[in-house]
Amino acid sequence: MLKVNVLTIFPELFPGFLGSSLTGRALEEKKFELNTINIRDYAFDKHKSVDDTPCGGGAGMVMRPDVLGNALKANRTSGRIIYMSPRGKSLTQAKVKALSEETELTIICGRFEGIDERVIEAYDIEEISIGDYILTGGEQAALIMLDAVIRLLPGVLGNSASIEDESFENNLLEYPQYTRPIEWEGRVVPEVLLSGHHQKIAQWRHKEAEAITKERRPDLYKIYLESKKS
Repeated sequence: MLKVNVLTIFPELFPGFLGSSLTGRALEEKKFELNTINIRDYAFDKHKSVDDTPCGGGAGMVMRPDVLGNALKANRTSGRIIYMSPRGKSLTQAKVKALSEETELTIICGRFEGIDERVIEAYDIEEISIGDYILTGGEQAALIMLDAVIRLLPGVLGNSASIEDESFENNLLEYPQYTRPIEWEGRVVPEVLLSGHHQKIAQWRHKEAEAITKERRPDLYKIYLESKKS
């Protein structure tokens, strides 16, 4: 079972949408454990302050290393520590797979101008970004990352074959999908999908996936071509 520790100043945001649908059922069935830790519980003053002004000046506030350090010491036992940060490495499906194979993850949700760099250095914290944009805090990013990780845990998704065909699994975006009715508003399902010929269907889907990836994500398509050479 995956143990997840989330350090935040807004514990009420969890489990959020992780408490619904497949991830909610996985939580109920104890396929993963979610521990939400309020960083303010480790503050030193009566106001439960967790931040201070940045050294050298500048706007905003920075999360204190002593407060955050105490929260980590008290709650993390092993495994990776992740800080959700816009300056981190991009979250990819390969990274999600690797995280789903861990037994314990500790996630820091930053606020303000971030956290003191000394905490990152002292704990060898891994910084991960979910995209090139800024959010009000790391909680939203943590929820998105956890959703991607939890759905890969054993027994969460019923059909493992569906995972293999998803976007990014083979450095390709997913092929188009169709269902009934066969004709809708003058548009019909491609004939090959109605043929029952599994090999031709697989070939069509692969060709469509290549075309969509080349058009929409040329960066990903380049990686796909390189992977075919190796």
